[in-house]
Amino acid sequence: MELEERGLSPGNGSRVGRLAVSSAAALAIAFTLALLLLGGAAVALVDGGSTPAWAPSQQFQVSALARAEIPPLYLRLYIAAARRYGLDWAILAGIGKVECDHGRDPSPSCTREGTENSAGAGGPMQFLASTFAIYGVNADGEGRADRWSPADAIYSAANYLRASGAPGDYRAAIYAYNHAWWYVEEVEAWAARYRGEGGQGVPPQAEDGSVGSRAITQQATRTPVLYVPGGEAKLLRSDGHVALIPEAAPAAVQAMIVAGNELQDLPYGPTGHPDPLGAGTEDCSSTVSYVLYRAGVRPLAEIVRDDPLAQDYVRWGAPGPGRWVTIYATDEPTPHVFILIAGLRLDTVGGATDEGPNRLQSGPRWRIASSVPTWAHWSVRHPPGL
Repeated sequence: MELEERGLSPGNGSRVGRLAVSSAAALAIAFTLALLLLGGAAVALVDGGSTPAWAPSQQFQVSALARAEIPPLYLRLYIAAARRYGLDWAILAGIGKVECDHGRDPSPSCTREGTENSAGAGGPMQFLASTFAIYGVNADGEGRADRWSPADAIYSAANYLRASGAPGDYRAAIYAYNHAWWYVEEVEAWAARYRGEGGQGVPPQAEDGSVGSRAITQQATRTPVLYVPGGEAKLLRSDGHVALIPEAAPAAVQAMIVAGNELQDLPYGPTGHPDPLGAGTEDCSSTVSYVLYRAGVRPLAEIVRDDPLAQDYVRWGAPGPGRWVTIYATDEPTPHVFILIAGLRLDTVGGATDEGPNRLQSGPRWRIASSVPTWAHWSVRHPPGL
């Protein structure tokens, strides 16, 4: 279903601007919404009104990122609306992030009362008037449901998700909200970042119904650990430096994705030799070495001892492409090496060989390319077993 058909449309995800809320609306919200008790890592919710029998009574975990990034009013509304409809608050927050950046997207359809985008959607959760007429909720006590009211929009989104199959099938419900799998993955990725340790979550379920394995926890790295169902890694649409980890991939491959994320802010340079761990810069060969070390595929002591350069990877590993990981190396016309991991290319060279958001950046970055660069004759190898 296209955007015009479903009645909802994502915002552009920018991170500036703010949606003003009248003092009258804020006062109404204070009296009509649930009382939120903020303390420690959890947000305990006490419902101020009647609670449906299917609404679970539990602690709603909130990550430090969520508390730092989501405006307090929106955070309270996500949690209260989730409680009212028996949903995971972080899924609502993920939708709010992708649609209008929690009301901060400066697009007129997000921030200006009565203004719609080209698809006819408006308000912080980007409803079409026709969809809102069915699922709209008057949550702020002002007498009518209003797409541009944060409370009304968020409660209406929760109502729509509930009617679309949540919490029984969150992926189907999110897909109904916006008929695109990239949108589902984006929302779930943000929800994972917002949801605190131990909070209620969405089971890792692939489109075929199978449940994947999450081998890496957030404690293993300072970079985001975000999963996507299936066996293909994808870039987070709002941040091209973050790759989503495929749940169906082996643990070593998942670790490689984490390692690639850890290198994204580093510039190109030689200080990754002979030891790529903790270096301030990485070149092509030290990037590959770091990934192999971080995944437990190649011991650090061996890397430091051999100090492999790009041309050394021409003969490293097993011949041919791997099921999950493939290394492309050459010694002419100039030595270079890069690695494909679960469908994403980690390479220090962008430009004409890159179609992704990091195209003009040098240094170790995730690259999206429809084909292998043709400027060299590549030796194609893979780590044994991968």
